[in-house]
Amino acid sequence: MWLDRLKKIISEDKINKLNSKTVLIIGLGGVGGHALEAIVRMGINNIIVVDNDVFDITNLNRQLLSLNSNVGRLKVDVAKERILDINRDCNVTCIPKFIDESNISELFNNKIDYVIDACDTITTKVLLINECLNRNIKIISSMGTGNKLHPELLEIIELKKTTYDPIAKVLRNKFKNEKKKIMVICSKEKGISIKDRTPGSTSLVPSVAGILCASYVVNDILKED
Repeated sequence: MWLDRLKKIISEDKINKLNSKTVLIIGLGGVGGHALEAIVRMGINNIIVVDNDVFDITNLNRQLLSLNSNVGRLKVDVAKERILDINRDCNVTCIPKFIDESNISELFNNKIDYVIDACDTITTKVLLINECLNRNIKIISSMGTGNKLHPELLEIIELKKTTYDPIAKVLRNKFKNEKKKIMVICSKEKGISIKDRTPGSTSLVPSVAGILCASYVVNDILKED
């Protein structure tokens, strides 16, 4: 019943495909929280959420899952509560860990169809992309959304075609010899220059980046035969 409006535009068979898929989301901040919300409300029934952080007061300006009432709580715990409050039949696995070379293989003990990379750490992004390439798992990786004001300049694009993004620049160099397509969410906007190493942020750009991550996954599933 709760997906009746979705069923008006997507066939029952396609709904069942969405239901059957498993999506791993790493990073539950401004990008990851919105990606999570979107894929849950599209009927994906198997979710793995990965984040070792707790909510902080500074998250309130941009992170969907953050509220004054959950400051100090683990992001994965808050995420699971929200997911089950939307779809009580969803299977949710929480991994409250920082992912690095020592433990990344643990993620893939689970059956995974798609990975949404919404984390901030470049070394983790490299590890995730490498693992997904080696395992033939589709991944969409979000580039930087800090110091930017225009969500309309975000796009789903091949990594090698990105511009104006320091994270993408590092990744392009890491994967310059990779023949497989690496898809990312990246902005054509040149970020505002600030002196602080911690980037500024708004509710606008990260949220749309998250929706685009979810859109990539959902529409890729829907085009399956």
